[in-house]
Amino acid sequence: MGPLEHLAIIWCGVFIAIIAARKTKLTPVLYYLAIGSVLVNTGVLPEQSSPFIRGFAEIGIVLIMFALGFEESTSNFLRGIKRSWGIAFFGGVAPFFTTYAVADYFWQNTGISLMCGLAMTSTAVSLAMVSLKAEGLQSSPAATGIMTSAVLEDTASLALVAILIPVASGGASLTVADIGWVLGKAVLFFGFVTLLGAWVFPHDKRGVLARIPFGGRFGIKHVLAFAEGEHATLTLLTIAVLVGILAHVFGFHPAVGAYMAGLIIKEEYFHFLRHPEVNYYENTKKIIDNVAFSWIGPVFFVELGTKIVFDWDIFVAVMPQTAILTIGLLVVQIASSGLAARYTGHFDWHESLLIGFGMLGRAELAFVVMDIAYVQNNILNDEAFYTLMFTAFWLNVALPVSIAWWKPYYMRRNSPPKGPG
Repeated sequence: MGPLEHLAIIWCGVFIAIIAARKTKLTPVLYYLAIGSVLVNTGVLPEQSSPFIRGFAEIGIVLIMFALGFEESTSNFLRGIKRSWGIAFFGGVAPFFTTYAVADYFWQNTGISLMCGLAMTSTAVSLAMVSLKAEGLQSSPAATGIMTSAVLEDTASLALVAILIPVASGGASLTVADIGWVLGKAVLFFGFVTLLGAWVFPHDKRGVLARIPFGGRFGIKHVLAFAEGEHATLTLLTIAVLVGILAHVFGFHPAVGAYMAGLIIKEEYFHFLRHPEVNYYENTKKIIDNVAFSWIGPVFFVELGTKIVFDWDIFVAVMPQTAILTIGLLVVQIASSGLAARYTGHFDWHESLLIGFGMLGRAELAFVVMDIAYVQNNILNDEAFYTLMFTAFWLNVALPVSIAWWKPYYMRRNSPPKGPG
C-alpha cells in the first residue's frame, strides 16, 4: 500500500476513535494512540511510516499547538493569572520533581528524567473541560481556575521544552556558557514573539512604531480584513507556520512557535468595520479547530501510536514504574493543586479539591513532549516511553471518575441553605 491508502486507513481509525471517545467521555487522544498501536501491531500500518505520513503528522502537531493557543482568550488569561498563578506553579513543580525522582531512580539518566518530568507537568485542559461539562460544572469558579492555571502550566512547559531539549539531547553540554546560550536564544525568541503581540500586530501603534508613516496605524487586523475576511484562516495559518519556522531557527520545536503565535492573536483583531454583525473570530476558530482536531491533527497522534509496538517483556518490565509513577502523581497532583487553590487562590475547600481533580489529565502537550523526546531526538528509552504512555492513560481515566465522584459533595456545598419551614 502507498501513503494515500495509509492516510485513508488512519482517517477511518480517527472516526472510530471519535465515536469511542463520545461513548466513554474520555479524550479522543487516548483512542487515536490506541488506534495507531492496533494498526501497526496487526500489520495494517508499517512500523516505519512514509515521509508523506511523517510530514503530514508534523503539520498536524503545528496546527494542534496553534489551535490550543488561539482558543485562549488573552484578556481572560491575564485576568485569571492573579488567582491561578499558585495553582499553576505548585501544581506543575510538584509533578515535575515527582516524575523526575521516579525516572532518576529507575534509569539514572538526567536527560530521560528531565523529559519525563516535562511530559508529566502539563495539564490537559481540554479533557478537564469536557469532563466538567459532562457534569454541568463548566461555568463554575473552579473550572475557570483549572483553565487559567493549565494555560500557565502549558506555556511554562513549552518554554522549558524549548530550553531543555538541546541540553537533554546532547546538542548543548551542561556548561554554564552553553546553558547560558540556550537561555539567551529562548529569551530572544520569546521576546520577539512578545514584540509581535504587543506592538507589531495591534493597529494602534505606540512609541517609535507610531511614527512610521505607512505602518504606524497598520496592523494584523487590516490583513485579516482583506477580501472581506475570506482569507483570514490562510493569514493565521501562515503566521503559525512562519513563527514555527522562526522557533526552529532558534533551535526549538516549531510547535513551540505555533502555540505562541496562537496565544498573541486577539479576538479584537477580527472586529471588521464593514460587517460588525459577522463574528469572523468564531467562524475562523471553527475552521482552525476542524483542521487541527478533526482531520490533520489526529494523524499526529495516530502516527505516535504506531510507536507502541506490543512487546510483552516491556509491558511486564514497566509495571512497577507505571504503578509507582501513577500513584505518586495522583497524590502529588491533587494535593499540590488543591492546597495551592486554597491558600494562594483563596478557593473554598470543596472547590480546591475539584481543581485538584481537574488537573490530573495529560493529553496533547504531554504527548507532544513524548514525541519530541522519543521519536525525534531519541532521548527517552523504550521503558521510559511506555511508562509515560501508561501513566498518562491512568491519569486520564482518573480525571472524569474523580470529578463525577466529587460532584454530589461539591453541589451540596454550593447549594444555598434552606430557609425555615
